[in-house]
Amino acid sequence: MQYKKRFGQNFISDTNFLKSLVAAAGITADDEVLEIGAGAGGLTVALSGVAKKVISYEIDLSLKPVLDGLNFQNLTVIYKDIMKESLMAVRADFSKNYKLCANLPYYITTPILFKFLCPDSGVSEMALMVQKEVAARITANAGSKDYGALTIAVNAVADTAVLKQVNRKMFFPVPNVDSTFIGIKMNPRKAEKIKDKPTLDKLIRAAFLARRKTLVNNLISGFGIVREKAEELLNKQDININARGETLTVEQFVNLANRIF
Repeated sequence: MQYKKRFGQNFISDTNFLKSLVAAAGITADDEVLEIGAGAGGLTVALSGVAKKVISYEIDLSLKPVLDGLNFQNLTVIYKDIMKESLMAVRADFSKNYKLCANLPYYITTPILFKFLCPDSGVSEMALMVQKEVAARITANAGSKDYGALTIAVNAVADTAVLKQVNRKMFFPVPNVDSTFIGIKMNPRKAEKIKDKPTLDKLIRAAFLARRKTLVNNLISGFGIVREKAEELLNKQDININARGETLTVEQFVNLANRIF
């Protein structure tokens, strides 16, 4: 097989390890699963051996002979770019809410996250292989060096957890970084607390526009409001007016966005 750098291809061939990933993801015989990036079919086989239904997307047509040779009645491989597919089209292939499980090419991790974190996606849970540093950012605590915009955006609508740490030597070709298999479970109760998602997104961007600046100054810049208004917003949330964005919890960000809205 020829590995294509432009597709970020790093495959896992250890069958037992792949089965352990499926178990860690909590995949059961009742689940319908979306896989993104079938690759050489290792994870595809492990998923198809357990799940009720597997829809797998693969962008690399040169892998078609390999994937078409997989003999599973519950598996459908779609040779398209998932990022160009509408959520409506993806969801139409499933009879109910589905799980997303994937060994993601690192370059599409963030775009995939934000595409499927949308309530309209129909995803109930995700189990994703991502770069270790990205996983650290997603699961970070407020005030830590890894805590930032990605942490808040994901955890405002979902619960996250590290499922398994993965050494780079498990892949071929061997990448330059270690990986983490991370779990992201959609939390409707969290999502319902958000009055206006665009306002929350704007607040997150503003808060981390300049990390060295206080949140008050970033609110002034990001929302075009006067200092007195910015300080009033924080005071009503019992947030110190000298606080920086990275010190606020996810819940505080949501509450503040709701007040701004």
